Amino acid sequence: MMLSVVVPVLDEEAGIVATLDRLAPLRARGAEVIVVDGGSRDTTATRAAPRADRLIAAPRGRALQMNAGAAAARGDVLLFLHADTRLPDDADRLIATALDRPGRVWGRFDVIISGSHPLLAVIATMMNLRSRLTGIATGDQAIFVRRDAFERLGGFPPIALMEDVAMSRALKRVARPACLRARVITSGRRWETHGVLRTVLLMWRLRLAYWLGAPPARLARAYGREPARRG
Repeated sequence: MMLSVVVPVLDEEAGIVATLDRLAPLRARGAEVIVVDGGSRDTTATRAAPRADRLIAAPRGRALQMNAGAAAARGDVLLFLHADTRLPDDADRLIATALDRPGRVWGRFDVIISGSHPLLAVIATMMNLRSRLTGIATGDQAIFVRRDAFERLGGFPPIALMEDVAMSRALKRVARPACLRARVITSGRRWETHGVLRTVLLMWRLRLAYWLGAPPARLARAYGREPARRG
């Protein structure tokens, strides 16, 4: 199994070096790391280039960037990793073991949210439980998938938000996910910057609106992933 780690980035100069340096042991064992820049205005690309196998540019948007990275990847298993998320040291072995079972084509890790607020541990526990019960994963949980299954589904839908939920729903029709109890560590900076309870309530509202058919572009503006339109 060859693993390709796809990391979409946008203005991540503060943390991209640490993220990619932690992937060096996986690269030494044969995994490739592809960083996909969505138009960073800082030094993200310069810092990432020597620490990745490939640095490519793509239109801004996490789904578009991850699809571009997948198209450039050589691996038969794709792992989509947020720039502020850290994998377990033996992630490659864990993924290979999980996908070695008959019928398994995709999965995700449990998650820990780093930060000082005591509610972050509760939020992570609830995310992991909800994902295990529903078979829906979030991008924070480092989704991995066999390339052939990913390509059959056409990749991530080119929407501005909830691309991880939409992909999980599509993959779930193919097979239940491998829900690994090994944990990735993701940054709690958004929760702590904008308020933990406020962010949780916002995410619940956005997810409900998505299920009810609200346009993802409008949800992305409410979430802050896209700039507000003028005029």
